[in-house]
Amino acid sequence: MAVFNLTPSDPSVFILMGIPGLEAAHIWISIPFSMFYIIGLMGNFMILFVVGKEHTLHKPMYLLLCMLALTDIGMSTSAMPNALCIFWFNLKGITVGGCLTQTFFLHMVYTMHSAVLVTMAFDRYVAICNPLRYATILTNARIANLGLVGLIRAVLFILPMPLFLSRLPFCANRIIHHTYCDHMAVAKTSCGDITVNRMYGLMIVVLVIGLDLTLIVLSYGLIIMAVLRISSKKAHQKALNTCTAHVCVMLISYTSVLFTTLTYRFGQDIAPHVHIILANLYFIVPPMLNPIIYGVKIKELRDKMSKNTCRI
Repeated sequence: MAVFNLTPSDPSVFILMGIPGLEAAHIWISIPFSMFYIIGLMGNFMILFVVGKEHTLHKPMYLLLCMLALTDIGMSTSAMPNALCIFWFNLKGITVGGCLTQTFFLHMVYTMHSAVLVTMAFDRYVAICNPLRYATILTNARIANLGLVGLIRAVLFILPMPLFLSRLPFCANRIIHHTYCDHMAVAKTSCGDITVNRMYGLMIVVLVIGLDLTLIVLSYGLIIMAVLRISSKKAHQKALNTCTAHVCVMLISYTSVLFTTLTYRFGQDIAPHVHIILANLYFIVPPMLNPIIYGVKIKELRDKMSKNTCRI
């Protein structure tokens, strides 16, 4: 209950204000947010359960789906419980250490999520362009190693963010107009020079989103070239169908994060409540939709999920 007695000038905490201008509607906004969050958790845990239980699904593609599910769970859980506490209980205070930890995990999990999407694009490239060598190129052990590399990259890239934030002098009124401790939202509460934070944040956008998107586009460019060399239209359709789910997931993920990132730097004309609502939706809509997309598009996974659901 001590949280209710916190003041904006308390040097030990930041105050998360939620969605500015829509404070009176917080309880109503929380209804779809909580539903999306719960559906996303159920869908992703179902994928983890089914793939873990069914030995026939212990293949590289399904291991990648498990990695994606884990990052989806991490993304939504890093942001949503905090937001729902603000909406339901008006618990706006968060310690400086808690805020910096949340900043690290939010961005680290997203960076890992992006690495998984790149690996999935590579998986589709090998499956279509080198199908006879697929089993030797992409083994379960190699997928696990690629996942470990993605995790190490995410930690090394994102660890400087909270370290840079911890060195900033913060103003007396540590008010963050957001529902979670986003890197730039926290930096803007500082009374000091945040040029380093801006430049490092932009560098991460270029290195992570820019590089990963380039690799994904390159993979699909090679896939399209390989498909065009196939004379059979049926083979065309079959090859492209294997990529549809990944393309949908990729578009949902990168479109939302690019909008949020660029709005902080160039979107001064966008209303703050619109920006913050969309920033929150990024952490719950893709994790909710990804299991649905893969469950619908991949017949083997759909059948196994239906079988286990009926058993439950």
